[in-house]
Amino acid sequence: MSDKGSEAEEITDLSNPDVTTKYRSAGDIVQKALQAVVEACVPDADICDLCGLGDKIMEEETGKLYNKKGKDGKKIEKGIAFPTCVSVNEVLGHFSPMKGESVTLKAGDVAKIDLACHLDGYIAAAGHTIVIGGDTVDDRRADVIMAAWHAAEAALRLIQPGNTNTQVTEAFGKIAADFNCKPVQGVLSHQLKKHVIDGNKTIIGVETDEQKVDEFEFEMNDVYCIDVVMSTGEGKGKEAELRHTVYKRNVEANYILKTAKARQFISEVNKRFPALPFSLRAIEDEQVARVGVSEAKRHELLEEYPVLKEKEGQTVAQFKYTVLLLPRGPKRITGLPLGSLETQVKSSLEVKDEEMKKVLATSTNPKKVKKKKAAQDGDKDEKEDIEAAAGERPHIFSGPDGVDHPGARRAAATCRTRTCRHA
Repeated sequence: MSDKGSEAEEITDLSNPDVTTKYRSAGDIVQKALQAVVEACVPDADICDLCGLGDKIMEEETGKLYNKKGKDGKKIEKGIAFPTCVSVNEVLGHFSPMKGESVTLKAGDVAKIDLACHLDGYIAAAGHTIVIGGDTVDDRRADVIMAAWHAAEAALRLIQPGNTNTQVTEAFGKIAADFNCKPVQGVLSHQLKKHVIDGNKTIIGVETDEQKVDEFEFEMNDVYCIDVVMSTGEGKGKEAELRHTVYKRNVEANYILKTAKARQFISEVNKRFPALPFSLRAIEDEQVARVGVSEAKRHELLEEYPVLKEKEGQTVAQFKYTVLLLPRGPKRITGLPLGSLETQVKSSLEVKDEEMKKVLATSTNPKKVKKKKAAQDGDKDEKEDIEAAAGERPHIFSGPDGVDHPGARRAAATCRTRTCRHA
């Protein structure tokens, strides 16, 4: 069934070829930003500068697309959907520091880069783990990186129409056990919808007595952000003694703030970040950001993405990607390959579970045409994906610089778990 906005004729799932194009275009931008930040992650690099680099690329590249006004006379919304975060070693995520509170990378650090952008509310997100410097790693850092990588690869093969989220969660647990690691509690992979980064359909990294999710079957035309986070420790995060800088507007709460700076802050948030996460770094006046966020939090106008960490000395690894469930099979549109990690990381452990070995041995392109034909047809596969998703209905297929459909009502955020990793 198609997602619909406030206008009955607007179709906001992948059966609309314009929507598919926006997801893919956002994915290309995320890939460019992620690759740039990965390449800039060298010893002595400043994390605030790295986060600024990722955000700058996403802002600039989204700014180049969809600049014509739609039928309603308005330009579409676009830009950052989740600010660039660089979290090191035992820090689980959401570290996107202000300039005066930043730290630098050191050789041997395990750094996790996490970011997302959107075009017209259609979000593409990605995350990658690297080891700073060129030294070979063969200790527990290698184990946790390969555990997260293989679990992410297994998820891609299991996210098929008819399969369930429970199957993916079970795969995470089996692969983690083979590498003597644990999935981090509280991590959720969410369905993505227009302007919604944390949809109701979720895949939990590991179930606990305190946190469980409803089982569901994956459906054609769904979009998911798969977030795999593994730890060498207990897999339990606690709040770090670091400033939390990533927030999202609570669209269900309204309150007239008392101080002028707080009102200036929430006015800027409402205008620039009405539904998706942002970093305090993005607020033009730093003093306004520091004062405003405190008052806005007291009146529950913001949802916080806390900086969480494992026990000191443990290592956390993450891989994240966006996947489209298209008629020809799941299509991963973000996420980098192992790259240098393939030779740099040497774990003595491997996937032993027979069921998981079979899953990982399957192709991620089960319906791919033969090589000769693919060479002749060029981008025929991608075109067929879009046409098949669209079915019999006629559509006007506009490119990234074409006129957009009228905008739908912004969907309210649905996840209210403050301590989990939403994005």
